[in-house]
Amino acid sequence: MTEAVTKAKEQKKPAGLKPADGAKGKTQGRGPRRPAGGRGKREEFAEEFEQKIVDLARVTRVMAGGKRMRFRACVCVGDKKGRVGVGLAKGLDVTAAISKAATKAKKELVNVPIVNGTIPHEIKHKEGAAVILFKPASTGRGIIAGGAVRMVLELSGIHNITCKTLGTSNKVNNAKCVIAALAALKQPAKKAKSETAKVEKTEKAAEKK
Repeated sequence: MTEAVTKAKEQKKPAGLKPADGAKGKTQGRGPRRPAGGRGKREEFAEEFEQKIVDLARVTRVMAGGKRMRFRACVCVGDKKGRVGVGLAKGLDVTAAISKAATKAKKELVNVPIVNGTIPHEIKHKEGAAVILFKPASTGRGIIAGGAVRMVLELSGIHNITCKTLGTSNKVNNAKCVIAALAALKQPAKKAKSETAKVEKTEKAAEKK
């Protein structure tokens, strides 16, 4: 019976479906994939920035079936050349929370005006319960700050500054307040008048000689 069934199946198979001699073992497809053009740019963008974890906490929410536990991460991202940002995100595990916060911080970057390694002018800013005072410092002074404020200032590229936290001691609120204060800094005015005065002095000195 089995031999008769196999013979009947072989007879039913349509002719002309055998692969050619040169095409044995080859599969037809769309060919080799092209390299993704955007991946290289993303890797360069990621390598350009450094990140530091400002705060990491476990948070819970009471649901109908019980408590739901998640992780909250606050990450600061900067290139130490005048761009810095802070992101806050939650995730089911620590790695997911940190990666979400880092991507969020990269989308909210702030350009910081830096003059000779410090800020151009003094500023006092209030953001919620956080109040921070920034004062420019001379070369060699260093960053006089601590905690979350120091992390943000280091990643922004500022080398000399004096800071004082006058409000809450919450790391997340202080980090957000620092970003808002740096964003509120004004660009230094162009010293066109001083340059013209110097040129006039040199011209007068040359005429006297």
